[in-house]
Amino acid sequence: MPKLKTHRGAAKRFKVTGSGKIKRYRAYKSHLLTGKSAKRMRNLRQSSLVPEVQYDNIKKLLPYMF
Repeated sequence: MPKLKTHRGAAKRFKVTGSGKIKRYRAYKSHLLTGKSAKRMRNLRQSSLVPEVQYDNIKKLLPYMF
């Protein structure tokens, strides 16, 4: 069986925690920032976890991270 290639875009966006959950950063923080409140921007800095229903999709993109 040949080696699988890692999706480089996904590799830069997702990290796996010690307990095996997948961490991601939030979107909507790159442009049109003047219309967003300071509170909203602060909350966008926080990372969050990927929903478990998406795990299978991400595991296909990142075959060697698990």
